[in-house]
Amino acid sequence: MATGGLIGLCVLVFLETGVLVGFVFPGDSLLFTAGILAAQPDPYAPLWLPCVLVPLSAALGDQCGYFIGRRLGAGVLQGRVMRFIGPEPVDRTHRFFERYGPLTVFFGRFIGIVRTLVPLLAGFTRMRHRDFTIFSVLGSTFWGAGIIVLGYLLGDVTIIAENIDLMIMASAATVIVPITVHLIRRGLARRRANRAEAPDDVMPDVAATEADERPVTARGH
Repeated sequence: MATGGLIGLCVLVFLETGVLVGFVFPGDSLLFTAGILAAQPDPYAPLWLPCVLVPLSAALGDQCGYFIGRRLGAGVLQGRVMRFIGPEPVDRTHRFFERYGPLTVFFGRFIGIVRTLVPLLAGFTRMRHRDFTIFSVLGSTFWGAGIIVLGYLLGDVTIIAENIDLMIMASAATVIVPITVHLIRRGLARRRANRAEAPDDVMPDVAATEADERPVTARGH
């Protein structure tokens, strides 16, 4: 916030759903921090301004992600970034679509990583654009303005105002810790899978080595 200000905040909110790597951005904690800082004696902007611009940036990011999914199709989920994320978030988002339908666009906005995937899935599954836009605008408004207002109201609490650094660190931890745990679990699962496949890969090499070491004898002896 000190470096990018309100413009930087809006850019990061846009990128969170507008590009495939947006899942690494701490959207929730960033908005909460923006609300706390807006309640300080010298705010970066009046409260109403981020409450308008942030939901607008989020909705525009959704539109960008939607058209990326529509243009690239299901192949977008087979790219390097999606392999890095892992199948669990993608499967969870699919289940949300099957259970809630278009409401997934609204509810998915409040769940990290899922909000990055929802526009892509909505695009390549050919969800009607009008329905997607309606629920995207509603979700972006409740999510963006709601978290900022929550941070603003809590920013007036004495214990939070006096320990704002700790509050910001705790808010960021809500994103950093889950992502770190997810990446560790992915790395351990990949290592176990490699160990399970290793014997099958080694056996043919061992057999070939033993065959090469057998003495060559003349035919008939």
